[in-house]
Amino acid sequence: MRFRNVSKTYFAGSGSGVAALRHADLHVRRGQYVGILGPSGSGKSTLLYVIGLLDRPTEGRLLFDGRDTSVMQDAELSHLRGRSIGFVFQSFHLISHLTVVENVALPLFYQGMTPREPAPGGGADRAVNLGHRGHHRPGELSGGERQRAAIARALITNPEVILADEPTGNLDSHSGGEILAIFAELHRRARR
Repeated sequence: MRFRNVSKTYFAGSGSGVAALRHADLHVRRGQYVGILGPSGSGKSTLLYVIGLLDRPTEGRLLFDGRDTSVMQDAELSHLRGRSIGFVFQSFHLISHLTVVENVALPLFYQGMTPREPAPGGGADRAVNLGHRGHHRPGELSGGERQRAAIARALITNPEVILADEPTGNLDSHSGGEILAIFAELHRRARR
């Protein structure tokens, strides 16, 4: 994945804009484990949203597997995002009335698969040590278990890229350490 001179400006009603990214260049090679650090408001989340094809840059180009995403239509971006990118957010984004298994399987539904079809990332809930909690709802889980469910959901389609936006921000230090250890282990396995 390569960023070339990417800027993102958000425009308010008055016409003046707020630059969240200015001329960013970034090259992430397959198998790399990258952390982005900076103070609040420095553009980290905006960068991840652009990398994750959730938002388009105001200027510049993002090349994903050599493909220029700036020329892609929304449907093509959505397909690429659904197949190639897994997301883990600070606030989990689990649906409260669904079980862990159902939450984890949601990306399969959006890809047109049914739960009876074999999952490409089968066993994602076990990969994050959550298999025993599969039939519980998010309200019955600890914060660390909710985040592990969110990680399992990000893994279910076997994406090429996992993006995590402050995945330990809502957790105590022990649970945060467990989540970081899961990411380190996933990276180690992917490099095999």
